[in-house]
Amino acid sequence: MTRTDTTETVLIADSDFGDVDIERAIVEEAGFRLVAAQCKNEDEVIEAGREAAGILTQYARVGSHALDALPRCRVIARYGTGVDIVDVDSATRHGVQVTRAPNDWCAEEVADHAVALWLAAARKICRYDRATRQGEWHWKTGQPVRRLRGQVLGLLSFGAIARLVAERAAAFGVQVWAHDPFVDASDIRACGVRPVSFDELVEGSDHLVVQAPLTPETHHTFDRATLRRMKPTAFLVNTARGPIVEDAALHRALTEGWIAGAALDDLEEEPAKQRDWRPDNPLLELPDVIVTPHAAYYSEESVGTVRSIAAEEAVRVLTGRAARFPVNEPAAGSRLHVEG
Repeated sequence: MTRTDTTETVLIADSDFGDVDIERAIVEEAGFRLVAAQCKNEDEVIEAGREAAGILTQYARVGSHALDALPRCRVIARYGTGVDIVDVDSATRHGVQVTRAPNDWCAEEVADHAVALWLAAARKICRYDRATRQGEWHWKTGQPVRRLRGQVLGLLSFGAIARLVAERAAAFGVQVWAHDPFVDASDIRACGVRPVSFDELVEGSDHLVVQAPLTPETHHTFDRATLRRMKPTAFLVNTARGPIVEDAALHRALTEGWIAGAALDDLEEEPAKQRDWRPDNPLLELPDVIVTPHAAYYSEESVGTVRSIAAEEAVRVLTGRAARFPVNEPAAGSRLHVEG
């Protein structure tokens, strides 16, 4: 007689880590089967995850369409802190626990990367490097470069990562301003940072670092109207999510001289979410734009940590334990509580 395999499945909907060894060890030790895919849309998540009790996802969206079609799913564990790729409200209605990694899994790395992008843009490092490789050896290649001391470094948000950026930036003698409607002004001042309104931040910053979460409210915060109000000598640094900056508006701002330069750790189209992305974004052709491939979070240590957290969270929920880093609170009597 053929034996029916009742082992539950955990699906890795997508990842770009190169292997699944860390996740497999954690999931299989707990008695579950691991399946890995590279989904780029919800239909692919549905196809790969029909039998999945848990889903780990890096970039692949798990929205209401997928949740409606995945009745066995009880937990979605996000590789990372932001959960904009998951329809949390729909997950809650379906009784699915959503988890994420806490900020500190990569806070040091993102702060370092933000400062590195800021300095590279302000000091025209990439422009000098390209010119030197082409046989041009002259300090005037990067002209103009301004002294940093005394200038204003603005921070959009003042969460854990932005605070680390502020600590690092202070060493360069800049004035640090921050706007965050969810943080008391007294808490910002306590860190030696000046709390300002959004208008003051946009209009007064010489260098503006975006570290806000991507939400419907922050989408395209930096559109034509906002960019037009920045100083013509200002630099925009985005180490948050790409869609907070409208690429077309930024391209116009740079080509028409509204601002001096930009350094981006992501593009609006978020290439990692596309199967056949090509480098045809017009921003990539501009000399005063630096782009890194959403790598601010990366170190060997941080990647190992976030992979372990996601797998461990899925296992915890599927074995009836409370998530350590929950995003939502599914209702009692839901599939999570009944089946888990």
